[in-house]
Amino acid sequence: MLSLIERRLVYPVPPLHSGDWNPADLDFEDVALQAADGTRLHGWYVPHPHPRAQVLYCHGNGEQVAFLKNRLKVLHERSSLAVFAWDYRGYGKSEGQPHERNIVPDAAEALRWVARRGGVDPSEVIVIGRSLGGAVGAALAGEEPIGGLVLDRTFAKLTETAAYHYPWLPVRRLMQNRFASIESIQRYHGPLLQSHGTEDEIVPIAMGRELFEAAPSREKRFIEVPGLDHREGLPEYCYEALDEFVTLCGSARRNGAAG
Repeated sequence: MLSLIERRLVYPVPPLHSGDWNPADLDFEDVALQAADGTRLHGWYVPHPHPRAQVLYCHGNGEQVAFLKNRLKVLHERSSLAVFAWDYRGYGKSEGQPHERNIVPDAAEALRWVARRGGVDPSEVIVIGRSLGGAVGAALAGEEPIGGLVLDRTFAKLTETAAYHYPWLPVRRLMQNRFASIESIQRYHGPLLQSHGTEDEIVPIAMGRELFEAAPSREKRFIEVPGLDHREGLPEYCYEALDEFVTLCGSARRNGAAG
């Protein structure tokens, strides 16, 4: 029973037919890449003629790339970023079954792919993660040099988030997918931008603050968004902060401080 609850809680994969797989107003490349074990992964790359940075985007656990048109358009058109959004195993058109043990190595493959496509070193790529995607991004940043890390409504420990929602179950002891972001973030020393809403009922803001406080980054910023819940879009000033962050990452890279 606990195993079934864990799969539904951690990976509520949306139906393949949901979302818009052929958005007419988004100029993207359909991408197929292989994981280290040969599993086929899928994603969308949104190029930019003069990108300020290459971005790897890791989505939330209830999303797939077909849900991301508006988010990708904002990152592309407003912030002048080239973005690669990819689906975890079992999501969208990616093969296999999702699990922490394969999602993080797959993220490393996705990082190398966007670096090759953008003609940069993987250490120059900015990783953006939302919710569970932030945990993926933090785990990746703890293992691979990257250009910057952006976390949107991300937890410190998945087990604590599960215990918050299921206090009567022994999730801390028995969960297989643990995503201890608070441990991963301690191995990352590059620029960090983190945002969280005060009304987040899925991942309470205290969990996000705990993660932020554990980060050893010298260049880090936490944005508290009053009244924002877990599902609402970020306000304009968060994208203004992202623009400043991209500039900061470029400066850090030139000074040899990123990663």
